[in-house]
Amino acid sequence: MLQELPVGIQDFESLRQRGYLYVDKTARLLELVGRGERYFLSRPRRFGKSLTLSTLGAMFSGKVDLFRGLAAEEWVAERARDPVPVLMLDMAGYPSGDVENFSNGLCMDLLVFARKRGLPVLRGESEGLLGALKDVLEGLYEQRGPVAVLIDEYDKPVLDNIGNIKMAEEMRGVLRSFYTVLKSCDRYSRFVMLTGISKFSKMGVFSAMNNLNDISMDGQYGDIVGYTQKELEENFSGWMDRAAEVMGLARGELLSRMERYYDGFCFDGRTRLYNPFSILQCFAKGRISNYWYESGSPLFIVSYMKEHRIDEPERYRGFEVFDGFTSSQEIEHAKPESFLYQAGYLTIKKWEEHCLTLDYPNREVLDSLSRMYLEHIYHVEGYMSLGTNIWRSLSDGDVEEVVRLYNVALSSIPGQDFTNANESLYRSLFLMLLRGAGITAHGEVPTNLGRSDVLALFPGRVVVLEFKLARKKSEIDRLREEGLRQIEEKGYAKPYTGTLMGTGDVEQRVVTSAVIVIDGERREAVL
Repeated sequence: MLQELPVGIQDFESLRQRGYLYVDKTARLLELVGRGERYFLSRPRRFGKSLTLSTLGAMFSGKVDLFRGLAAEEWVAERARDPVPVLMLDMAGYPSGDVENFSNGLCMDLLVFARKRGLPVLRGESEGLLGALKDVLEGLYEQRGPVAVLIDEYDKPVLDNIGNIKMAEEMRGVLRSFYTVLKSCDRYSRFVMLTGISKFSKMGVFSAMNNLNDISMDGQYGDIVGYTQKELEENFSGWMDRAAEVMGLARGELLSRMERYYDGFCFDGRTRLYNPFSILQCFAKGRISNYWYESGSPLFIVSYMKEHRIDEPERYRGFEVFDGFTSSQEIEHAKPESFLYQAGYLTIKKWEEHCLTLDYPNREVLDSLSRMYLEHIYHVEGYMSLGTNIWRSLSDGDVEEVVRLYNVALSSIPGQDFTNANESLYRSLFLMLLRGAGITAHGEVPTNLGRSDVLALFPGRVVVLEFKLARKKSEIDRLREEGLRQIEEKGYAKPYTGTLMGTGDVEQRVVTSAVIVIDGERREAVL
């Protein structure tokens, strides 16, 4: 009998009481509790931040029955003799479109919390939100001793307003005051941990609460959330066998596909992780699919993309940054690579000294970003079917039909979006059409002599496409000839033209090479 999967469950107590599968992270949490008292952790959505705080809350509360068989069982049993009072807040649970409603909602919850525990609420009733926070912290301290304060999604009220800087500033002011009071009540706290997606200096958290230890990129806690390869194989063995059977795959092939599609997140330069949400969905549904995008595009990333017009996705493959690139950047000035990294769309591929190399963690994320571009930036209608039909035409070697379909997509994009378009944008858009349809597409593929723009591999065919941008119509013929010569001289298709068969024979693939020239004046592709 397979243990039930905790799909959508972020509450540790509910998860354990119902007997759902739990990947034990409590050994890491014990290290956290034992080595410090004030922490900040940044991770993308759907990565287990809420479950982590919920687990910490249960640990401090001494709920030993929930920890039977887990690494923290003995520590929690000790804590059960002298539980730590816990204040847990989720900033995502309050209206973020209006400062007054946000403040009133948070204040009301603090007052209700205080009354249920018999705490005085004099300042809360007269001073509002900040008074209520003081009442709760001081009251709990006097009643039961130092408090564990756990705050989830600390930045969501600001991120929700990233397209409205005025409202974002107002929300930031409220939160700055709130966290300043939290810092001033430091003597009442036993442990403090904040989680969120972003780290912005002007938020006030990292200036007012300057004692927070940011562990977001620490190697010691690189696997505090997310699943490692070892955790995946040890905890989900039965589910893996079931999924392999449902999909008609050998276990090794299933693992290989899951690795390409879901693995690759890295926050410390060495630990590779799977996104828990997608893994749970994959096993529950018995299908490898894009669950990251299907779960809904976060509004803040869509708003940021529209406001800042992030460069085409291909630009961020192997993108180099300095190791402090996520710090000291306010919402108004955050660079795209910082924002994409913190949102989970880019990850660390390599960390050398003070230089980090970023890239997309896996196919699911890259496909998701392509869909967001097509849907929210370029507004390409029917991009899923367009991408699928382009791929079918490529497999048949029908490049004329490929160009016709590509022009359908180009014609739907407003002209102003191509005011300063370069060759890489047109190539990137072509790749986005394929990836948005969930198709593996290879761009900028290196050979020993250069890089091919687009490479499509099929059992019996290799398709190599080179893109050129003609600023004037008179340049089209010359660029076409130049592109064909480039494909031939640099041997873009040669490494892929033979496939080794089981008998030791080599089956030659048909090579289809073409140059797609963009008529810049008409914004139209021609062969």
